[in-house]
Amino acid sequence: MFVHLHNHSEYSLLDGACRLDELAGRAAEEGMPAVALTDHGNLHGAVEFFQACRKAGVKPILGMEAYVAPESRLDKRARGVKEAAYHLVLLAENNAGYRNLSRLSTIGHLEGFYYRPRIDKECLAEYHDGLIVLTSCLKGEIPSLLLKDQGDEARAALEFLVETFGRQSVFVELHNHGIEDEARVTPLLRRLAEQVGVGTVVANDIHYTRRDDALMHDCLLCLQTQSVLSDANRMKFHGPEFYFKTEAEMRALFPDDGEAFDNTVAIADRCTVELDFGTRHYPVFTPDEPIGLLDYLRKLCEAGLRDKFGEQPPEGYVKQLDYELDVIDQRGLTSYILIVWDFIHYAREHGIPVGPGRGSATGSLVCYLSGITDLDPIRYGLVFERFTSLERPSFPDIDVDLCVERRGEVIDYVRRKYGEDRVAQIITFGTLGAKASIRDIGRVLGHAYGDVDRIAKLVPGGPGVTLESALTAEPDLRKLYETDAMTRQIIDLARRTEGLARNASTHAAGIVISSEPLVEVVPLCHGGGDEVVTQFSLIPVEEVGLLKIDFLGLKTLTVIHHAAEIIAKTQGVVLDVRAFPLNDPKTLELLNRADTCGLFQLESSGMTDLARNIGIDRFEDIVAMIALFRPGPMERIPDYIARKKDPSKVQYAHPLLEPILAETYGIFVYQEQVMRTANVLAGYSLGEADVLRHAMGKKKTEEMQAQREQFLKGAKANKIHRKTAEKIFGEMEAFAGYGFNKSHSAAYAMIVYQTAYLKANFPREYMAALLSSEISNTDKISRYIAECENHGIRILPPDINESHAKFTVVGEVVRFGLAAIRNVGTAAVEHIIEHRRTHGVYTGLDEFAGDVDLRVVNRKTFESLIHAGAFDSLGWNRAQLAQALPSVLDAAARRQADRQSGQVGLFDQFTDTGAMDGLRTPPPAVEEFPLRERLAREKELLGFYVTGHPLSDYRELIARIECAPLQALETADTRTRVKVAAIIAGV
Repeated sequence: MFVHLHNHSEYSLLDGACRLDELAGRAAEEGMPAVALTDHGNLHGAVEFFQACRKAGVKPILGMEAYVAPESRLDKRARGVKEAAYHLVLLAENNAGYRNLSRLSTIGHLEGFYYRPRIDKECLAEYHDGLIVLTSCLKGEIPSLLLKDQGDEARAALEFLVETFGRQSVFVELHNHGIEDEARVTPLLRRLAEQVGVGTVVANDIHYTRRDDALMHDCLLCLQTQSVLSDANRMKFHGPEFYFKTEAEMRALFPDDGEAFDNTVAIADRCTVELDFGTRHYPVFTPDEPIGLLDYLRKLCEAGLRDKFGEQPPEGYVKQLDYELDVIDQRGLTSYILIVWDFIHYAREHGIPVGPGRGSATGSLVCYLSGITDLDPIRYGLVFERFTSLERPSFPDIDVDLCVERRGEVIDYVRRKYGEDRVAQIITFGTLGAKASIRDIGRVLGHAYGDVDRIAKLVPGGPGVTLESALTAEPDLRKLYETDAMTRQIIDLARRTEGLARNASTHAAGIVISSEPLVEVVPLCHGGGDEVVTQFSLIPVEEVGLLKIDFLGLKTLTVIHHAAEIIAKTQGVVLDVRAFPLNDPKTLELLNRADTCGLFQLESSGMTDLARNIGIDRFEDIVAMIALFRPGPMERIPDYIARKKDPSKVQYAHPLLEPILAETYGIFVYQEQVMRTANVLAGYSLGEADVLRHAMGKKKTEEMQAQREQFLKGAKANKIHRKTAEKIFGEMEAFAGYGFNKSHSAAYAMIVYQTAYLKANFPREYMAALLSSEISNTDKISRYIAECENHGIRILPPDINESHAKFTVVGEVVRFGLAAIRNVGTAAVEHIIEHRRTHGVYTGLDEFAGDVDLRVVNRKTFESLIHAGAFDSLGWNRAQLAQALPSVLDAAARRQADRQSGQVGLFDQFTDTGAMDGLRTPPPAVEEFPLRERLAREKELLGFYVTGHPLSDYRELIARIECAPLQALETADTRTRVKVAAIIAGV
């Protein structure tokens, strides 16, 4: 027998190409009792590999190929990639070894990273328990020393391993990939192992599953090194031998090393790690008073009940609260809900905008009364059991939307509360998609971009599209694949790389919180920057029992908050965005005329059309819009609109459906309607109904048959005819696969309404906030400026005395923000605003130059401010300002240098600031730049034209030929001919 102990998966990013299930599957195919995973410096795939092996019926051996620094891991003197670390294979013999493996990988990433996640011998000495060591490939320390004829040093290195790990846990690794250096070093390794008294093992350093994957793997290496296959000096492997070989193939390579084969099986027998998927490592919330967790949560909810309904709340609310608290207690959710309540409470107390809710948690009265969510679930017919129930085995999620600019403050609070070592963000892996795989493979094969792009464009867009499905769905792609050799080669290679992990980054929202130091549960590393992230991605971190919460940064919340701040400042009106009246006539009118530009989730042409046609006369219509406008339910939109406009078209398959479907005119729109139908018509509890909904969504055949029988039996007990019951069940089943969660739809409808309310009632302030939110997105800024013009809102260029960093409202106009000007950095903007606060209004260029620090506000910044129009209000034209600038800056620089050196001029003794009061010399006799030149500079610096437009000369002609605004194309009927006048900015 034989076991492969040195194997790299796709998580050795763009180096390994073995999919985890394929690796386990190949071991099972070959009758091997076990197989190891030893990715480069990480344990990213440990959980998925463990599960794949168990499914395939082979023992998983968890390990990694560590990078060991030649001296200290902290030594980062530049000695090049090759000399920065040696390779060493570490295998976990037991759970203690797996924990040490996790610690070592974490240390390598967080402390020793230098080209690679390095550890050192000091780490090995401290965290050696439970580990078995293999000396690795040619890049291992011992083979490297032997190849340099440093036999004594190689023996010393091996003896260090023996002293550290024990003689029975150290093995010399033998390889044969047809490489000359391997042939040279293998006899030396055998001799050294015998001298020191340690065993040998044979291994194949697997990087891909099958021999014919060698070219595909070579392509991945080219992606990693940004090279092409034809590059002579690129990184490449020596031949196609790094695949999952059979035992017979391995024995043919090592005919005289029978004991080394036996040792692989003996090591596999010794390596037994059991990952714990049953323990929850959730932190426990600690109340600020001596009271039990459930009592504390009840106290919060009862206070919320009194706050919303007075001292005599409706009986239905009291009963629902008692019921939910009982379920939450039995499910062990009390601490979890209090943890979420606590950081949301912190955010609200510190003025950090929080969304009204997200997902199924919006259906919980407990979440509403405690302040986690903002929507009354009873009023809007939301269902608690969609969030959690005694029947549901899985743990619920409470995801939270936060102001994108201040999300980090909430995460920092959670870190302080539970401990820096117990809170981390979550890693995520970018994968090679269908189109990307074609483009990448085509590039590394050296084909012309146009030829490859032609193939890629035949692959449909959208989520879930694979090359396999594209070949089935697209006849042109299939034909090209069958008739063109280049296309066939590209697609065949792309199919093997499609879906492989390409790079690692930080998940946009996910945070984990642990009851103990995270490294005890999951290995850690750095994300895209200095942030600490888990080495496991989203699903594995939950499977090992960590509490995961999504802290989603939502830009719209920032816009709403900023708009409210502007309104308070300019109009003295303090708004509570959580208490807008939901029947505001201006808001409903704005929505009905499809004035949706800049509104949350309504900006697409499809949503705009839906708003125009649906006839919005209540908040619930917005809830329905969000649920309807997605694949699947969209098919029912015409029927929904027709029934809304003509109630005589509304029909129900059974009278009991009327109270359930009346709000959506007899059409299933929400998942909760499926649950209530099963509850009312067939006697399901709402918890059982959620299990039914989930089964329908997953389309599990056996489970669905059992559910069908239960539904028909329950319907019969309610005296519902079998044919009617079968028809209703069929409608539910067809809908449930794509139905939407009403709790989420209602929460997001609230954000839609808030943006619409602000735009309808405070258009200038809202548009200023919206423009500020997109200050670095030229396309969006241009679109929103056009929207301002449509609403008669003037946008003025930036002004040195009036502009702030963001767009602001000044009287009846919106003033451009300084931060929107190119080449004017954040530091310069902050400096200008701070100096203006103490100095007052600037009246001249040299006064401004004398006041600011020219090291912060440099010549390039001055030039950009001039040509963007920021100094227009000072009285000189831009050409005069540009001509005077060099002498003004030279004079200001000399004066600042004199002040810093302690020299004081005669004039300085009689001024407060040491700066000149305005321009003291006549302006240069320079005519203003031609209009086209001024506008071209504005376009360059601001992204669009502010003080005019190049088409202004053609205004009469444009009016005469009745051109439509360019943005009208977004909502125009596709059958309508439209004339537009515009400048082609690029092709």
